[in-house]
Amino acid sequence: MSEPIDRLNTALEGRYQIEEEVGEGGMATVYLAQDLKHHRKVALKVLKPELAAVVGAERFLAEIETTANLTHPHILPLHDSGEADGFLYYVMPYVEGESLRERLDREHQLPVDEAVRIASDMAEALDYAHRQGVIHRDIKPANVLMHEGRPLIADFGIALAVGTVGATRLTETGLSVGTPFYMSPEQATGDQVVGPASDIYALACLLYEVLVGEPPYVGATAQAVLGKIISGGVVYAKEERGSIPQNVDAAIRKALEKLPADRFSSANNFAEALADAAFRHGERPVGAVGPWKRVSIALAALAAILVMAFGWVVTRPDAQPSTARYNLAFLPGQEHVDRGRNSFDVAVGGTAIVYVGPGEEGGQLWVKRRDQVGATPLPGTAGALFPSISPDGTEVVFWVGEQLRKIPLRGGAAITVADSAGFGPVAWMDDGTLVYLGLSDFRLQRVPATGGTAEDLWPDHPEGHGAPYPAPLPGSKGVLFTLCGGTNCSEVMDVWVLDLRTQEAHQLIPGALRAWYVESGHVVFVRPDGAVFAAPFDPEALELTGTAVPLLEGVKVDGLYPDLAVTPDGTLLMMTDPDVVSGTNQELVRVSREGVVRQVDPSWRFSTSRIRGWALSPDGTRLAIGLNTDEGDDIWIKELDDGPLLRLTSHPAEEVSPQWSRDGQSVYFVSSRREGNQADLYFQRADGAGDPLPVLVRDAQMWQHDITPDGAWLVAQVGGIGQTGMRNIVAYQMEGDTAEISILASDYDEISPTLSPDGRWLAYASQETGEWEIYVRPFPDVTSGRWIVSHGGGLGPRWAHSGRELFYRTLDDEMTVATVEMGESFRVTDRQPLFSIPLGFSLGTFVVLYDITSDDQEFIMVRAVGSAEGVRPPMILVENWLEEVKARVGGGGRPD
Repeated sequence: MSEPIDRLNTALEGRYQIEEEVGEGGMATVYLAQDLKHHRKVALKVLKPELAAVVGAERFLAEIETTANLTHPHILPLHDSGEADGFLYYVMPYVEGESLRERLDREHQLPVDEAVRIASDMAEALDYAHRQGVIHRDIKPANVLMHEGRPLIADFGIALAVGTVGATRLTETGLSVGTPFYMSPEQATGDQVVGPASDIYALACLLYEVLVGEPPYVGATAQAVLGKIISGGVVYAKEERGSIPQNVDAAIRKALEKLPADRFSSANNFAEALADAAFRHGERPVGAVGPWKRVSIALAALAAILVMAFGWVVTRPDAQPSTARYNLAFLPGQEHVDRGRNSFDVAVGGTAIVYVGPGEEGGQLWVKRRDQVGATPLPGTAGALFPSISPDGTEVVFWVGEQLRKIPLRGGAAITVADSAGFGPVAWMDDGTLVYLGLSDFRLQRVPATGGTAEDLWPDHPEGHGAPYPAPLPGSKGVLFTLCGGTNCSEVMDVWVLDLRTQEAHQLIPGALRAWYVESGHVVFVRPDGAVFAAPFDPEALELTGTAVPLLEGVKVDGLYPDLAVTPDGTLLMMTDPDVVSGTNQELVRVSREGVVRQVDPSWRFSTSRIRGWALSPDGTRLAIGLNTDEGDDIWIKELDDGPLLRLTSHPAEEVSPQWSRDGQSVYFVSSRREGNQADLYFQRADGAGDPLPVLVRDAQMWQHDITPDGAWLVAQVGGIGQTGMRNIVAYQMEGDTAEISILASDYDEISPTLSPDGRWLAYASQETGEWEIYVRPFPDVTSGRWIVSHGGGLGPRWAHSGRELFYRTLDDEMTVATVEMGESFRVTDRQPLFSIPLGFSLGTFVVLYDITSDDQEFIMVRAVGSAEGVRPPMILVENWLEEVKARVGGGGRPD
């Protein structure tokens, strides 16, 4: 069990026995426990430590006692409360079933009659509590448990107990009482003295969401939501769902009045209005402004603010469309998983986006629709990469391993479209076929969208080059794509066009990373620096007809992957990286085993583009790091913490993956300086004196590598830019016969080889079980044993210098340490999580992006500047972008 559970069980011995953690909210962690005295299951809720410290045990227990005598069929009773070993806890019945929040996440909306019945039952319970002098203060779907179809309101009085500390002290914890979507205007303005009218307001918000599918006031940030609650206009639920009765719509509007005195005088009055078919309130005057026109007026009045603030607007005015940009927000637990690799796509018209979000095997696909606040997971998409939405917005294709699969956006069974291994975004063609990059020889392939046998395109495809990022042209006459070469497809990057009628191709835009055709008759393309351009294009002749004009900058580019999606009608979805142009958006940090983060050198920042590994010197005083600058990919030496930065290599070729010699005098690195852009191993004196000398020459890619302490052996990860099974681990003897020895090669990937300090054990990651796990084998005889180290997923193994520990991160980004014993055999004796890796830290899958100090107490890691403040790279939706393209670039190149 985890440490908190062990501590709690010790503190509560003889009273409660905790079995497992079952949930976590904003104020408390919930555990399933056994009430040992009464032999029953209970929900034991423990106040968050930072909140408990502010509230204090005496105040908390005194206030929560006021709710202990509440007895009502729709109120979850309080069994017990107390303090134990510094924990503040309270105990409630354990209810089998789900919360109203969980049901809404699954069904989105409920039948009208059932929704009204649930709200009426809750109003009855609230009226009873209010007459006892108890205000809930945090009514929301997550606090409503559904038991045999009827609601039970939970956590009565908890918000009251917490709220008594006052807004100022509560703000210091980073917490607030109430959930933004359901806060009353008086709560939103910080009024700590709230009455029954505040609960009635929250109940109306809940009923509105149950009926419509989203709360009455939504926004991209909590501040935006609160702003609308305070000053937003009247909402009309019936205009969003015509089947809602007039009296129900009127009752909701009265309960949502800005002034408490204008709402119902009691929750019972609210319930009576819901049952009274004749009830009316504040009907819209004849000729009043409708909701669509209201949005139009708001956009016109607040355009400068809405460009980057308030979220995804439901409609646009019917007048001449104009370009608009909106930040997109994701609800907790539904966040976009930003791991690069084009992890999202947008439907034509911006009606929906599909993105990689939380899930098994590194994530799954989620769908966020224009008319919904929350997103919906797509079952059957675990491990999905590169989602590509169909032109009609009804289906999405994606890669899982070596298979191209397709699934309806509304959910359903996923089918396999192609078993031929491929990679990257897929082009949906007008003729019902799909074009993608095949990994057998990195050429373009085409397959029917209904499934079938793939065919190769472009017979003259140059050997040694890849053709990723296909994009369709009208009438299936041709396809845009990127031609690239060099190690990992990084040396040459130009946009080409393939004529599908003649199977001939030619270069279209030198130096571009990816391109799309849009209906205004332009080709839109993005450069490696994140700048976006458009140029007129003739889709019949497949030629540019004018000069490219810059339109945007600051698109986030993660190595080869621009985080940008463009539809033919000019809808854009992009991640922004405002510091990418200045190249100062990453910083080096130390992270303790307890998760405490501190900057290494606040004055040193560097570009995120293609960070290719780093390594600490044996004594921990220097860092060798592969950086991409305006002058290319080179190895640099940084003296820690705030010492100078020395450029170690300066060859025009790409040079990456530094590794120190065991004596700290030299640095090994991978270089493509040999003709043909191969990946060879060199070493160079760490002070930069003398010339780099080749150690190993080979004709394929080499990635992470390690050398035994005696310098006799080198192990390395080789091969692969996408296909499962192409990444293997090889070994070389450093003297004598240096022929490559394949030591780990299978139908699965084996990556991240690292040798124990004594050189006797090889740790690595493999996905042979279906998900990444950490393994250890003896070295050099890897066939004489194998042990699994991680449990439930692992990546990025690193040995402690002591040799008694092995670090790795879980698939949920928990830094973890395994204690090991190594003698004649190998054994894992313990596994313990150390800390959650914060948002914005560079992680990597096939490259291990952290190292450990010589005392094994700190991790050297890289994070995005601003991540300490919780800043995510903004995801921005741009609508009607073609109007801006036509205004800036002029008419397109389509024939008359």
